[in-house]
Amino acid sequence: MQNMGEALSLAVQLVISGDADLFEIVGLSLRVSLSATLLACLIGFPVGALVAISRFPGRGAVLVLMNALMGLPPVVVGLLVYLHLSRSGPLGFLGLLYTPTAMIIAQTILIAPIVAALSRQVIEDLHAEYAEQFRSLCLSRMQTVTALLWDARYSLLTVGLAGFGRAVAEVGAVIIVGGNIDHLTRVMTTAIALETSKGDLALALALGLILLVIALGVNAAVQSLRMSARRQAYV
Repeated sequence: MQNMGEALSLAVQLVISGDADLFEIVGLSLRVSLSATLLACLIGFPVGALVAISRFPGRGAVLVLMNALMGLPPVVVGLLVYLHLSRSGPLGFLGLLYTPTAMIIAQTILIAPIVAALSRQVIEDLHAEYAEQFRSLCLSRMQTVTALLWDARYSLLTVGLAGFGRAVAEVGAVIIVGGNIDHLTRVMTTAIALETSKGDLALALALGLILLVIALGVNAAVQSLRMSARRQAYV
């Protein structure tokens, strides 16, 4: 095991030199998390918008459920996906267990409720402002949803970035369904856990530094989009 200073120096060297194994792990992490985020947005935005503009019996219970699902335990999601994709599960014939696809499915299930709940709040606030105008124009529900989604695009992008930030930092679910297989399903978070347990602090720190840069980049993008949204509101 290296001491802290030596490990940090080696970690920086790995990043600067463009170590192939390091960036293979980073590339897979980004591919899995971006794919899951895209799928979660395709599911969550319409669901959030429909709930936001609809009034129906039991809506309060639906809102409670949506908010509760934001806190889904990752290991439970991983276990449920594992049971469905294992050989004895209903989807075992697809052979998806211990593949990047299984990891994408698990991350999508985890972040889709977050995207749906946050987008519902954004759309509901916007709908309250334009509801009378939409009624006067006799817009259909689909036209209303489309108009609201477009008008709230900057805020929804921040929701998507929040979902990506949650996905890229996930470890519990992806290690269960992905198996942390070298050169196949090893992503940043699972690799950090493994390399730390092995005592290879250099690779773990290098991955940790990249993960921190990604987290900072996501937060910077969120702030930038919020500022853009405010400027657009006054145009």
